[in-house]
Amino acid sequence: MNLYDSSIILKPKFSLNINKNNISKRFQETLALNKRFIIQTIRRPITFFTGMIQPILWLILFGALFRNIPVQLFVRTHSYTQFLIPGIIVFTVFSGSLNSGLTIIFDREFGFFNRLLVAPLISKSSIITSSMIFMLIISILQAIVVIILSFFIEARMLSIYQILMIIFIVSLLAIGITAISLSLAFIIPGHIEFLALILVFNLPLLFSSTALAPLSFMPLWLQIISSLNPLSFAIEGIRYFYLDLSNNNIPYIMDTIWGKLNLQNLLYCLLFFDLSVYIVNIRLIVKKLK
Repeated sequence: MNLYDSSIILKPKFSLNINKNNISKRFQETLALNKRFIIQTIRRPITFFTGMIQPILWLILFGALFRNIPVQLFVRTHSYTQFLIPGIIVFTVFSGSLNSGLTIIFDREFGFFNRLLVAPLISKSSIITSSMIFMLIISILQAIVVIILSFFIEARMLSIYQILMIIFIVSLLAIGITAISLSLAFIIPGHIEFLALILVFNLPLLFSSTALAPLSFMPLWLQIISSLNPLSFAIEGIRYFYLDLSNNNIPYIMDTIWGKLNLQNLLYCLLFFDLSVYIVNIRLIVKKLK
């Protein structure tokens, strides 16, 4: 037999062997990891309620402190509390999403994260996906709690459409901030450094947004920062639906130094923010998991 017969030459096999059960297994992995987060929250409910106490205090104290400010001269609202509530919703979601990386850091410090890495998972990305889904659920729950609380403070009822749009905008912001927090969890060595970094950036990002004051109240340098702050885009979008400004036929929502933005522009800005975060941070996370 000719050893060089082309019929017996080994050739690579290019057919893809795709397991149809991979999708269901990834779903099971994500569900199991989310179940772990839920059990942790149930066993330590203080972690959920402490995230709600600070925004509620801000809502009560700031609402009472600046109650007599004639904010209606600059914004289409009847009271400063109504103006403040969308900012409190975003601040609540922002604070919780920014702290989402602590779970990864504590797992690393206690050695549980190494067990996840050596576990027979179909995809290591399930670890990140489960964290983002859980944080998204928590953010939505916290936003709903603030909306319910605002009803007792201002006696303002929202339609189902308004609530759904507020949740949609909250979700866009939570996805981007959570991705940043999770990527920082892989870069920063420990939880002390992580908490210190949060303390440095938490309040400055809040005060450099339109959560507490309209854009026209700010000096020029702060208007520039606020016009680039993704929190401002989310706040103005939520404020548009919370105050039901759609019935006023206003041509724009946010008058920045870069131009006048309508609702569609604000949503595009948030989507661009999420996409930029995904490109920069998620790829970094995937490399760390390999």
